[in-house]
Amino acid sequence: MAELRTEEEQLDAIKQWWKANGKSLIVGIVVALVAVLAWNAWQRHQANESANASIAYQQLMAIAGSDQLDDNAREQAFTLADQLQSDHGGSLYGDLAGLLEAKIAVDAEDYDRARDTLDDVIAQSERPYMQGLARIDLARLQLADGDADAALETLDTTVPQSLDAQRLEVRGDALVTLDRPDEAREAYQQAQTQAQDTDQTLYGLELKLDDLGAEDAAQ
Repeated sequence: MAELRTEEEQLDAIKQWWKANGKSLIVGIVVALVAVLAWNAWQRHQANESANASIAYQQLMAIAGSDQLDDNAREQAFTLADQLQSDHGGSLYGDLAGLLEAKIAVDAEDYDRARDTLDDVIAQSERPYMQGLARIDLARLQLADGDADAALETLDTTVPQSLDAQRLEVRGDALVTLDRPDEAREAYQQAQTQAQDTDQTLYGLELKLDDLGAEDAAQ
């Protein structure tokens, strides 16, 4: 009888515990299950989004790779680029689409669109390398547009070391345009040093130095 009472007491204790805690336990299990299901659904969504972005970017690359674009193909490229930047802004695909859109716009002499697109990449990208590329392209565009001061301002920022040689070369180009040869020479020489340090080749840089009368230009 003692054993029975003990079992009855244990059963009663379990019932009392379940009565007090069972509901919260069930809620906790349900919340955990919902969290797992939501995470899995989010992962599937992200995978689908990434796949869609990849397909759209491949289409954009195929169009941009054409030797000559007619108006139809160009508009299709702009639509794809805008879609990628709108739907996947902040992603690598969005950044790359912006740079490609700017290139296509420059080829079409649509400089306003190119400038706006490069500004967007600079402002919105979370990748210093992509921002650096956009800055250098924008400075070249400003320089071609005759605004060397704006180009210098655009380049007056830090970029990843692998891009610094290009930044310094374009800075030199802007200083030449502003008739500041000593500063231009210094920028070109710095670009040359950076290129050597990062194992890059900047074609035409030695000629630019020679034009400025740089006695220590690399032979």
